[in-house]
Amino acid sequence: MKRTQTTLTDLARLGFAELGEAGERLASVDASLVPHFANAADPDQALLLLGQLRESAPTDLDALLRDDAAAARLVRVLGASLGLGEFFLRRPAELAALATDLAHPLTPEQYRADLLEAVEGLGGDPAAVALRVRYRRHLARLAAWDLGHVDPLAAMSVAAAALSDLAGAALDAAIDVARRDSKFPAADVAATRLAIIGMGKAGARELNYVSDVDVIFVAEAGEGIENDRAVEIATRLAMQVMRGIHDLASEPELWEVDANLRPEGKDGALVRTLESHLAYYDRWAKSWEFQALLKARPLAGDLELGDRYVEALSPKVWSSASREGFVESVQRMRERVTDNIPHHELDVQLKLGPGGLRDVEFTIQLLQLVHGQTDDAVRQRATLTALDSLADQGYIGRVEAAEFARDYRFLRLLEHRLQLSKLRRTHLMPTDRDALRVLARASGISTGTDDLLEQWKRTKHAVRRLHERLFYRPLLSAVAALPEDGLALSSEQATARLAAIGFSDPAGALRHIAALTGGVSRRATIQRNLLPVMLQWFAEGADPDHGLLAFRRLSEDLGEAYWFLRMLRDSSGAAQRLTQVLSGSRFVSDLFERIPEAAAWLENDDELRPRPLPQLLEESRATVSRHQGEPDAAALALRTARRREILRLAMSAILGTLTVEELGRALSDVTTALLTGVLAIAHVYGDGIEFAIIGMGRYGGAELGFGSDADVMYVYRPAGATHEEAQSRAEGIVRSLSRLTEDLRIPLDLDIGLRPEGKTGAIVRSLESYRAYYARWSLTWEAQALLRARGVVGDAELITEFERLADEVRFPVGISEQDVREIKRIKARVESERLPQAADPSRHLKLGRGSLSDVEWFVQLLQLQHGAEVPGLRTTSTLGALHAAVGEKLVLPEEARRLHDAWIFASRTRSAMTLWTSRTADVLPTDRQQLEGVARLLEYPPGSASRLEEDYLRTTRLARQVFERRFYGTGPANRPTTA
Repeated sequence: MKRTQTTLTDLARLGFAELGEAGERLASVDASLVPHFANAADPDQALLLLGQLRESAPTDLDALLRDDAAAARLVRVLGASLGLGEFFLRRPAELAALATDLAHPLTPEQYRADLLEAVEGLGGDPAAVALRVRYRRHLARLAAWDLGHVDPLAAMSVAAAALSDLAGAALDAAIDVARRDSKFPAADVAATRLAIIGMGKAGARELNYVSDVDVIFVAEAGEGIENDRAVEIATRLAMQVMRGIHDLASEPELWEVDANLRPEGKDGALVRTLESHLAYYDRWAKSWEFQALLKARPLAGDLELGDRYVEALSPKVWSSASREGFVESVQRMRERVTDNIPHHELDVQLKLGPGGLRDVEFTIQLLQLVHGQTDDAVRQRATLTALDSLADQGYIGRVEAAEFARDYRFLRLLEHRLQLSKLRRTHLMPTDRDALRVLARASGISTGTDDLLEQWKRTKHAVRRLHERLFYRPLLSAVAALPEDGLALSSEQATARLAAIGFSDPAGALRHIAALTGGVSRRATIQRNLLPVMLQWFAEGADPDHGLLAFRRLSEDLGEAYWFLRMLRDSSGAAQRLTQVLSGSRFVSDLFERIPEAAAWLENDDELRPRPLPQLLEESRATVSRHQGEPDAAALALRTARRREILRLAMSAILGTLTVEELGRALSDVTTALLTGVLAIAHVYGDGIEFAIIGMGRYGGAELGFGSDADVMYVYRPAGATHEEAQSRAEGIVRSLSRLTEDLRIPLDLDIGLRPEGKTGAIVRSLESYRAYYARWSLTWEAQALLRARGVVGDAELITEFERLADEVRFPVGISEQDVREIKRIKARVESERLPQAADPSRHLKLGRGSLSDVEWFVQLLQLQHGAEVPGLRTTSTLGALHAAVGEKLVLPEEARRLHDAWIFASRTRSAMTLWTSRTADVLPTDRQQLEGVARLLEYPPGSASRLEEDYLRTTRLARQVFERRFYGTGPANRPTTA
């Protein structure tokens, strides 16, 4: 035998981890074997087992190793499966199983014939041992074929089918033994028919290397025997079959034969007649039991009886989705499975956890049961075959189906390799790095542990996302047919009709319609039914042409996602809402191009409600945690989440489901959630400073609108660092905040213009610097700016200290007449100098007469004058302070109502203009079409452009009268009069 000397570098290149031990063991190994270890999942294990075989069975081993191809198969098997290595140590003669190459797995008939031959003439324990040894001989050959396959993902389904066929053959052999060992009269046993129905993975031909084999036993009396007697005998046979497979013997059990899916579960009879089964499913079965029958297949025993069982129950399975609450019951069952996972297993569960195999299987089964009621094509047992059929029939998009299939194969491959390792049933990913390295090699991931974990992580997220999208959006009802006299899209008068109902470019609309309805695909068929109705709804919007174009783009993004078409077909409310938001807002349609799946929210009012701040903050923290060490990726995820939430709020605002005050708070919360996440990236806690972001202006008042800047100030406090170090680190954080929040799609301008000394001041100051500045240099406008200062993100104690300092400045015990005059002078200067050139003061929503600034400056003057003694005025909310002023009789109710109405009207209009044009604008347009679009968003009826204009001018004119009298008045003008 030729020996070899291998360097440590060579050993590492081959994949050995225990280099010293490997070097010593390889010294006694023939040199021709060494290269084969590179193909072993665990070279160290393969080498150790090879040495043990040489000690215990040198003759059998040498006979196999004479053939290089056989030696390669052995090393691969030993490196991937300690369980099969131990089998060969127990049964060295079975090494001969690897002597010849398995070109492809055997057929079910071949497996059955060979296992029956193995137990022929045997009974009791010898039969059980013979069966298990022969089974594992085939298992070793199949594993060698599987591990040697160039594409492990492609081999997975073939191996699973072969394992299922092998299991069926083992059950047939066990039945054969049980019949011979039976204590009942031979004639009665022969007259007793017993079928074993494969359920779950066994029925679908999807078994793992060590799956439980779920079964149902069915008996029938043959000639000369009563039913009760046949059931009694069949029950005894079934029990003996189960014992032959998994009771204690000198050869370990194969797997568990699990009959708990039978009627009444563990409490039910182990064996029933076909008639008894049918009676149960007619009267008592729950919805989940029909789902369990989805994969039922004659597996062993009397196949003719098994066929009749499946045929009889099939109509009941495929009509079960019509049961009341069926869909919801399946969804709840999946959720219960997840809820019952032990906490320590949740993140490592391949099968049951979020993003695991059950998410794929439950999704496909539910869609099958729903659509299979009327479509025979999707009535498939195997998961991947069913997935292909769902895609072919248009119920799932082809891209989604391909992703689901790929992810399912990958998860199943990991499950296969884990179970093959020790021939034990497990669904838990290892956490040990060495075990993960071996799993990666066994799964064909040559790049190692980190890539395996990353691929698994991506797969889980993709599976969970698709599961939630499909599993909770199945078919709910049949599509409603259009009236016979509905709009005919193919009519010669189509162009005229489109123009008549409101389309400005009917020829362009026809092109969109043709693109949406052309071809023979299922999508085109559904769109042809949908569009006649939807065109009428688009025509009711302010811009039907843009709405139809946006719908075409959205359909091209989502058209292959079956949930989208089903949502449109089955929920006219959702479809009508979609036409409303698309024809009413370029802002929303632009965002839909990035987040098309948001269309699903239109089915559910709860999905359109603002998400609570704690929930947003939790998501931000989780996002940062998921992307630990990847600041740009984390920031991108945070910005994407912000876009998503802004789209949610935009849709809600258009549909009128939230007030402008709720919108202001919600947009402010979304900004806070983003800044919380970004600050967690930019600020390394424990770096020697405390840091906080102070919301100012409309952000501080929780009054943001679409397109609003986020006014902020930054504050820090040294916590171990020197002053110079702390200042430098704080400035670095500010720069990072600006970079990480930059978003070209929905810009977020972190405006620091309200800081001390304005644009010439430091971008960030320490708390003590703020304290010193406000004590010595603060101007009146800076005290006024602090009225809406609110700590939003950062160290809680620092925020509290800053707000306490701000209170001392913004709520002075007294304010001088000189300071009041200064405020009025600055306001007049703002009106004359900051108003854009040529802008009509009566139409400017922010700086114009009676607009936002008039209301806010008046309220802020009241706060400066009376905040020290009136607690209700110590709020950053404009309307909150105005309400408190009325309570203190600082403002007459009628005056407050005028100011309130103007502020609300201007705020709503400003946001509506952003929604309509997808641009920020502050001037009420004069263009009638633009005015009409804004009016429709403000819930005016069609043709209300002039009415909107008149209402705005009148409302702000009345507010301006109050402002001029109360703000610019002389003497005690801040106290109302009855005049």
